[in-house]
Amino acid sequence: MPKGIYGKINFYLIAFFILLILFGINTGETSAVWEKAVSLCLSCMGIG
Repeated sequence: MPKGIYGKINFYLIAFFILLILFGINTGETSAVWEKAVSLCLSCMGIG
């Protein structure tokens, strides 16, 4: 376990964000994020 207050905060934040990522993957949000990223990238290049 990390030492100090900042080490503990960092540990819990990383664990919380990993849980959020796993929750998003479990609910199928990866396809929605991928579609938005592709459309944004295509619009930046002027194709879409």
